Amino acid sequence: MTAIVKQRDFTAPAVTRAGLVLPGLGHLFVGEWIIGVGLLLLDLLLFWAALAGFPRLGEVVFSAGAGNVSIHAVVSLIGWVVLAASLWFTAYRRAWPRQLTEEQFNSNREIFFRMLFRHTTGMLGLFGVLFMIVATVLTPLLAPFDPIAIDVGDKNLSPDAVYLMGTDPFGRDVFSRLLYGGRISLSIGFIAVTIAATMGTTLGALAAFAGGAVDKVIMFVTDGLLALPRLVLLLTIVGLFRVQGVWGIFLIVVILGLTGWMGVGRIVRSQVLSLKQQEFIQAAQALGLSQSRILFRHLIPNALAPVIVYCSLAIGSTMLAEAGLSFLGLGVPPPTSTWGVMVADGKEVLRNAPHVAIFPGMAILLAVLSFNLLGDGLRDALDPKLRG
Repeated sequence: MTAIVKQRDFTAPAVTRAGLVLPGLGHLFVGEWIIGVGLLLLDLLLFWAALAGFPRLGEVVFSAGAGNVSIHAVVSLIGWVVLAASLWFTAYRRAWPRQLTEEQFNSNREIFFRMLFRHTTGMLGLFGVLFMIVATVLTPLLAPFDPIAIDVGDKNLSPDAVYLMGTDPFGRDVFSRLLYGGRISLSIGFIAVTIAATMGTTLGALAAFAGGAVDKVIMFVTDGLLALPRLVLLLTIVGLFRVQGVWGIFLIVVILGLTGWMGVGRIVRSQVLSLKQQEFIQAAQALGLSQSRILFRHLIPNALAPVIVYCSLAIGSTMLAEAGLSFLGLGVPPPTSTWGVMVADGKEVLRNAPHVAIFPGMAILLAVLSFNLLGDGLRDALDPKLRG
């Protein structure tokens, strides 16, 4: 006989339907200030991209020259459509919430999202991260100038209506370079942390699961690398394998990833050592499941919660590491712009044109702060002890 599961009836006030006119208004009218303001900021990016980019759509799409279509512009257009659909779908769901059964309402997924949405600092970090990601995706539509074009205006111009963040010592538009530089800086952070998390999770889980000599060797290497100052290690490797162009960016990403896995490895190892003693793992072993199935289907997935939090925090520190390398002239090679490169370019004219370094410096500050706040929110939302 099938058990009867009651439905939870969710009704929303009529004022939430204002979000169908402008996403975010419905949340504001019912007191959800952070979500409402965050959605309105994303609305601003959406309309700004439409007003600034659509009138010159042909120029943007065929910016590759010789009739070739720019892949970046196509991705930006797709991103604009996805953002618009996501914003109005979010507004629709706030006005007409889903009807959940008791089982669905008390699932881990729903509890996680409810706790995250109630976490003030976590939501501030989430919308800060979303704002930066959306801005970088829509960059071809938002940026008014070519980021590497010289003499688009006079040198070291202060911010005005045409050059929103002024120009640098080469007459390049700082706002356009900031947008395009954000794509590189954020990509480096995400990809490098993905490499570090993959390596750390694999080696940490293998060390704890295999034990014995394998555990000792992996932990010896981990402790040895942790004993080395990361900045010194980065400077040494970058100095030995200095390359230009796209390979220079690839080198920075790989180096940051390969020098950042040790913390993840130790976290996963401790989690797996604890999980190995749990009853569900002993039951899986008693059922005769293979070692690889127990490792990849039961141990690693249950050890990922602290890894997710660590990764959200590590993205900010990785971006800081890249900015430090670029500031020292060992980061992404010119003329490609990153936020660290822009700060380095502005240090020579800091007294006469402080805006050249201040704006990318503020972007780094806000990015690191957003990822740290998001990490705090994820940590609390994933902690079962805080679920009331």
